[in-house]
Amino acid sequence: MGASTGAIAHLLPPALERLALKHPGVEVNVQVLTSNESMARLAAGGLDLAIVALPRAPARGVHVAPLRREAVVALLPAAWKAPRRLTPQWLAQRPLIMNDSSTRLYRLTAEWFSAAGVHCRPRIELNYNDAIRTLVAAGYGAALLPEESHEHARDHRIAVRPLSPALWRQLGLAVSDRGASGPTRFVLDALLPQKDSTGIKTSVS
Repeated sequence: MGASTGAIAHLLPPALERLALKHPGVEVNVQVLTSNESMARLAAGGLDLAIVALPRAPARGVHVAPLRREAVVALLPAAWKAPRRLTPQWLAQRPLIMNDSSTRLYRLTAEWFSAAGVHCRPRIELNYNDAIRTLVAAGYGAALLPEESHEHARDHRIAVRPLSPALWRQLGLAVSDRGASGPTRFVLDALLPQKDSTGIKTSVS
């Protein structure tokens, strides 16, 4: 299974707990990958499923279904004086910490700035949310991250602000035709406890 560090830290643990209770013999090999890397490996047969950022270009032999939608919020050093809601214009004038340009979150954020007619130039790019939070807490810059990425890791040195206009990230489950049966189906059921996982099309009845 492929997933980003954020998904591994905040979405997988409860799903793995549910999986262990119902199917203790199933083992999940998780690989830290960007959404692009996950889709490429699914198409090549190197993965069975992945949590990916949407939208995704179609890939032969891979089916994608929506998983959840998350609000993107700003994390900034608590010492900064900031309005209650942060605009692209306000953030563009501050040092920024962003995911690298190969990620969907980077493009989503860049499009948010561009729609407001401003250009953002990150001070640093990295894909590890824990490292990003540490840099924000140290006063190095502000970051835009999915809300789920920080709710379990509050730090008094970090202030959280909603964005104006609001920004959302959509996540999906991508499943290969080859891996969409047996143990993989159990993992899908654990990830989608309140949904019908048969909504993900497969070549296996």
